[in-house]
Amino acid sequence: MWTIIEQIFPYAIAFTIPLLITALGGLFSERSGVVNIGLEGLMIIGAFSSAITVHFLSDIWKNDTAVLWAALFAAMVAGILFATLHAFASINLSANQIISGVAINLIAAALTIFLARNMTGSGNIGVRGFSPKSVPVLSEIPVLGNLFFTKTYPTTWFILFILFVSTFILYKTRFGLRLRSCGEFPQAAEAAGINVLRIRYAGVLISGAFAGLGGAIIILTYAGEFTGTVSGLGFLALASLIFGQWRPLGVLAATFFFGFASTIANVSQVIPELAVIPPIILKIFPYVVTLIALVVFSKSSQAPKAVGEPFDSAKR
Repeated sequence: MWTIIEQIFPYAIAFTIPLLITALGGLFSERSGVVNIGLEGLMIIGAFSSAITVHFLSDIWKNDTAVLWAALFAAMVAGILFATLHAFASINLSANQIISGVAINLIAAALTIFLARNMTGSGNIGVRGFSPKSVPVLSEIPVLGNLFFTKTYPTTWFILFILFVSTFILYKTRFGLRLRSCGEFPQAAEAAGINVLRIRYAGVLISGAFAGLGGAIIILTYAGEFTGTVSGLGFLALASLIFGQWRPLGVLAATFFFGFASTIANVSQVIPELAVIPPIILKIFPYVVTLIALVVFSKSSQAPKAVGEPFDSAKR
């Protein structure tokens, strides 16, 4: 059993990281008071932007590492630009945030396929991404070395650093306090002199950057090809956000659980001990658990009190 865990653990971490950063982006948006179910579409935009960046820059730049990091940056910029649409509709126009998020998902899926076909001649864009490497010295640590420091991507440590910084910002800085107050009681926040609309814009744009980054990491690590979809991982990240109770460490635990469960489903047929279990059971397991968890924790859920509610500023 332990051998199986050691075999699949690096893949589980690789699968968890894009879920984690996307859910973290959703956390910033919803903590500010704006529901963002457009995470799926923002991930698709990020995946496309990173793939197309690598596709064109690979012939210009000889430094593959620089190309890959440039692709991550391009995905974040694209995510921010696309999230601006959701922010404008939800904040300035007071549109229904659910409908706006659905529109983002639909537009992203269609637009990226259209652009991919016109820019490359194919709806699929294959790229060469990051290579997993073992961390020197740390990979030699008994037990932990094989689990956490073997076959890791550089993006894993980058996202964990973002998680640490985000946690500090949310709970130890003035901006984090203002962001959380806008999601709990925006009227009181405005009375205290906080520009609620500006803070909510910041929350949504951060979610766009993080979700775009999540989509790019999928392409540049284990996927290796843009196909116009991220297989519902944006919705799984949203479920992880709810399951994690809108807290960074809770989101980390939830995304790791879903990442581990999904990895088991993906590698079950190549591991003899797992091959005896019908594949369909393993594939639906993460989603069934998601539904059960959402039902069980729905009554005790501690979502921001003003999330999803339009705010009309008296200063506008």
